[in-house]
Amino acid sequence: MRIYTRSGDKGTTSLVYGARVPKNDPRVEAYGTCDEANSMIGLALAFLHSEHFPEKEEVEQIFSRVQTMLFHAGAELSTPPGKEVQWKLKQEYIDELETVIDKWDAQLELLKMFILPGGHPAAAAMHAARTVVRRAERCSVSVGGVNPLVLPFLNRLSDFLFVAARFINHCLGIKDQPLHPLGD
Repeated sequence: MRIYTRSGDKGTTSLVYGARVPKNDPRVEAYGTCDEANSMIGLALAFLHSEHFPEKEEVEQIFSRVQTMLFHAGAELSTPPGKEVQWKLKQEYIDELETVIDKWDAQLELLKMFILPGGHPAAAAMHAARTVVRRAERCSVSVGGVNPLVLPFLNRLSDFLFVAARFINHCLGIKDQPLHPLGD
């Protein structure tokens, strides 16, 4: 299979099942933003490769599933209304995210104020991925005929990425940076 097809050279792209739409179609924006979030998660994980902490293997296994789930969300968004997608999001994916959120969050200091995104580069990239997922969620609101689990999945995924960023910092001994409002 060739990487380039030249079929998108005039500003259109194919959805699943071959329907062609403009590249600025809300559906393309939504699934493209999921792809962007997935790439950002991959970047975050790349920052972890050289790190040594006891939870590294668990984190990498969980994120392998999470990235696949996000790919499924993109597949849902790239399928035209009335067509069935091969990789369907399931409620169990949202439940899995909530289970990990609860497990990791139980190990973290209780938040009493807003925190600034940052810390270890992997955690900072997770925060960036979280904001991209929030954008994917906003884009997905305007896409019709999609599995109703897409929005709750993206919403929960952004929560998961927030906790993951904090958890990675915690595992590496980096404290959350609290927001200190600016004075007058």
